[in-house]
Amino acid sequence: MKLSRTLLALPAAALVLGFPGVAHADESVRVALLDLNETGATGTATLTATDGGDLRVRITSTGMTPNSPHAQHIHGAVNGMDFHCPDKSADADGDGYVSTEEGLKMYGDIFISLTTNGDTTRASGLAVDRMPKADAQGKLSYDRVIPAADLPAGTIAHLKDLHLVQHGIDANRNGRYDMDALGESTFAKSVGVNGIPEEATDPATCGMVSGAAAGSVPAGGVATGDGSTGATPVAGYVAGGLALLGAFGLVAARRRLGRQG
Repeated sequence: MKLSRTLLALPAAALVLGFPGVAHADESVRVALLDLNETGATGTATLTATDGGDLRVRITSTGMTPNSPHAQHIHGAVNGMDFHCPDKSADADGDGYVSTEEGLKMYGDIFISLTTNGDTTRASGLAVDRMPKADAQGKLSYDRVIPAADLPAGTIAHLKDLHLVQHGIDANRNGRYDMDALGESTFAKSVGVNGIPEEATDPATCGMVSGAAAGSVPAGGVATGDGSTGATPVAGYVAGGLALLGAFGLVAARRRLGRQG
């Protein structure tokens, strides 16, 4: 009887906070993925926190480079750093395209790599062999539940402070990644991977949760211009870079065989 009276006396908010998982169960946020490099790519993403603390990520995009893999990541931070999607003014070298290096200063380092299976850390940022592939019409679909144990600390509590970037553009609109349009990827070269088209690594879309980072006090990132969430951005890409090289080496070999046949 005393226990019942005590519970009745507690404020409703205290009861909610007293039971883990209730405050964020099935919370969903939507992200409109907008064309970043004027290639016509757009999409929608939904981030859902399950009652078990997992994160379900669903993405549908159109206008992507057909029959090609697209690296995609959740970016941002949970420590008050003010990261956000860039606009065309981020094109510092004036070549008409926002590169990965130029974008990182705005949207920050990788928080979660949205691979189709296996590791989701920043080390898999360029693991295109495990990234989703657009179909022949340039449509991309992605649906994965990332277990709570694999999420960086603070992910669920700060869903509205995170955003999503998809990479891979078709600048010369010939339906594939090649060197003819933008040359070799300077970002891939920076992590020791040569022979990768710039088209494969340039960001295609970027989307922020409505009201993302609103009210937060910038503690770095855009405010300081370092583009990092604390770790060295390049270091985490090396393993993924090897996968990137392998994937595009395989594609190139198949194309050579096709021409010979």
